[in-house]
Amino acid sequence: GDAGRCGEMWGDDFLLLRGTPSPPRRLRLYRSSGGLGSASASQARNAPQELQPRDMPQQLRAAAAARPAAAAAPPPAEVVEPAASKAHANLQLILSGEASIGLSLEFLVRSNKTDTLILTGMKKAADQRNSLCHSAIVLAHSLMNAGTTADSFLRDNLEWLSRATNWAKFSATATLGVIHRGHVKQALSLLAPYLPQAGMSASPYSEGGALFALGIIHANHGHSIRAYLLDALRSAGTNEVVQHGCALGIGISMMGSEDEDLYEELKGVLFNDSAVAGEAAALAMGLLMLGSASPKAIEEMLGYAHDTAHEKIIRGLAIGIALCMYGREEEADPLVTTLLHEQDPILRYGAMYTIAFAFAATGSNAALRKCLHVAVSDVSDDVRRAAVIAIGFVLANTPAQCPRVVKLLAESYNPHVRYGSAFAVGISCAGSGSKEALELLTPMLSDPVDYVRQGALLASSMVLMQSADHKADSKLSKHREDLRKVVGDKHEDTMTKFGAIVATGLLDAGGRNVTIGLTSRTGNKIMPAIVGMGIFSHFWFWHPLLLFVSLAFTPTAAIGLNADLRMPQWRFKSGAPPSAFAYPPPTSNEKKEVASTVATASLSTTAKAAKIDKAKKAEAEAAEKAKAAERAEEERVAKEKADLAARDAMLAKLTELHKRGSLSGVLHASLTGVAAKSEGGGAADAGDAMDTSADAGAAGKPSLEALVGEVREAHARGDISTAAVAAVLKLQPDKADEAEFDFEVLENPSRVLRSQERFCSLLPASRYEPVAKGRTSGVIMLKDTAPDAEEELLPLPAALAAASEGAEEEEPAPPEPFELPA
Repeated sequence: GDAGRCGEMWGDDFLLLRGTPSPPRRLRLYRSSGGLGSASASQARNAPQELQPRDMPQQLRAAAAARPAAAAAPPPAEVVEPAASKAHANLQLILSGEASIGLSLEFLVRSNKTDTLILTGMKKAADQRNSLCHSAIVLAHSLMNAGTTADSFLRDNLEWLSRATNWAKFSATATLGVIHRGHVKQALSLLAPYLPQAGMSASPYSEGGALFALGIIHANHGHSIRAYLLDALRSAGTNEVVQHGCALGIGISMMGSEDEDLYEELKGVLFNDSAVAGEAAALAMGLLMLGSASPKAIEEMLGYAHDTAHEKIIRGLAIGIALCMYGREEEADPLVTTLLHEQDPILRYGAMYTIAFAFAATGSNAALRKCLHVAVSDVSDDVRRAAVIAIGFVLANTPAQCPRVVKLLAESYNPHVRYGSAFAVGISCAGSGSKEALELLTPMLSDPVDYVRQGALLASSMVLMQSADHKADSKLSKHREDLRKVVGDKHEDTMTKFGAIVATGLLDAGGRNVTIGLTSRTGNKIMPAIVGMGIFSHFWFWHPLLLFVSLAFTPTAAIGLNADLRMPQWRFKSGAPPSAFAYPPPTSNEKKEVASTVATASLSTTAKAAKIDKAKKAEAEAAEKAKAAERAEEERVAKEKADLAARDAMLAKLTELHKRGSLSGVLHASLTGVAAKSEGGGAADAGDAMDTSADAGAAGKPSLEALVGEVREAHARGDISTAAVAAVLKLQPDKADEAEFDFEVLENPSRVLRSQERFCSLLPASRYEPVAKGRTSGVIMLKDTAPDAEEELLPLPAALAAASEGAEEEEPAPPEPFELPA
């Protein structure tokens, strides 16, 4: 079941509970029948058998016969301590993956930094009549907001969104699954307006897309919706669009489950020989049997690939067969050899993806030799492209080698090979910011072939994900400018525009808080990420498959948890200035205006006019002095009012930060003067921090200068994060440019880039310490050094709190008994 998937989203974040850094292995049960995985006769004979009375010695049989009947009663039930029961429940949450999903969702909702102005700009720049650009913007929006539950852009542009028709509507509805991925408790209620309903006939495209979205939300954890999707598949009848979406939903939610009932149901859809539904069913069959190497499944899929005439079905079967061999390495060699000798190029295409999945992140030299040989020798462009892309998967664990391996292929005369080399570098070097990778991709950005430029733009965005260099002359800034130019160029090819729009979504994916990672920090493979990237690269033939890339998104976060798997208020230090690893600056619609100066002409006057002017000037100077004094008084009063308004705004901001959990209750009381106000004799103790003006003193609030000073002192102690300090201090009136802090205080949870991890450390007086010394990112189990003190936990974000309250809302109690008056 889900017990082997604890590392799927956070890699090895819970390794402390496993005791060894080796990757988790799936537990297999022997089947009673023969074939793969069946127990041999010797294993059955050697298995422990129930001890029969005739096998017992004479003395033991006599003792058993003389034993009183009461002794045969079952032993009393073991009493489980509450602490042990709680620990078992927490362990089950971790092993089932529920803890990882919930933490990822909460972090992405809290830290969402999506810049909607980028989407608005693309919407205005793209050709409104071009349906492909429209669909690309919808897809880019889902990638930018993946896992954040933020869909306000779609709600604000419903009229524009309604232009999506047919399969574009299917994709647009499916993007809701990417946006709300992991929000499993509210999945059905969120998608209720689009899901199929008995007695109501809506658009089959929106229904199919909603079923696909439901699968994405429950990706790799679909047991709770298995029955719903199976019933929807059976109720779809002959509607191939609904069957398509339902099959994809089943595949992505139940991947690796080897569910025979679902497999047989999908096989029935496949054998209907419908091109649209059959392709999705074949892909879903491969996802169900992911890594199983089932001879039965491979034989059936390969046999039907020979029988059918639909290229779409054959292509789905080719990828499905490859998925069955995920992680099997040399065990896949016979199948690869068989597929490479097929006359159908689509099956040879599947052979390359079989190598990609079987040898992903292994660096196998034998696999590389096969891919390089096919990349320069096969007669099909599709097969050669797939062979080069497979190199990126094989070298995913050693990204520095990939640009060197595909360097000559990137200069090939064949544009498909050049596209494949760009994609291979993007997959292998994703999130690394590799200089060699960017140098290899730069010439392809100006390639004469449109789809090569598309691949180069997508790969560059993957390489530059989570890059922190936002200077005007940096590679990241230049790439963002290139994307804007391509989207806004009316003469650019549509395929390149599509790639630029999707690349923009990838660059800022997950609210700018995720990266693409196929391996964990300790080098273990992340199965959903590899599968997601493999099917994503297949979007060349079918755009809805582009959404599979969301499976490869890995949050770059540090999340501290206490013994109850809750987030306490905890802060830690980054030894680099805040700008070194800051989010990209937000875009602005404001246009810079240059003030122009006009030279004043001077005219000559007569002496008489000069005297008159001199007298008037003296009178004007005297009047001006009086007015200056009045203005000075007005400015003083205005400054006092501005200071008071700024002070009140800062206090309101501090209260907002306290409600969000960014400020402890003690510090909030100290800064805002709540303690002095609530305690009878506290005003005298806090007199130094109080304003002496009448209105401020009556309110018991600190002065602006005192408040700023105390906030800075709290930041120096590590009691408040740098981001909170910046949010408060920017409210100062006439704030001059201040020197940047030489360190940064981060709060729990916080974005921590891979390049930032080496700068992170504990604060001197931190209450919590990591159980694993030196751990600075991922899920960090914390040890409370003051367990007797009151613990302040972070409240749920508003978006999740409202959903949680709605899900757990109980019916009101019945009224008390009463008697009606006569």
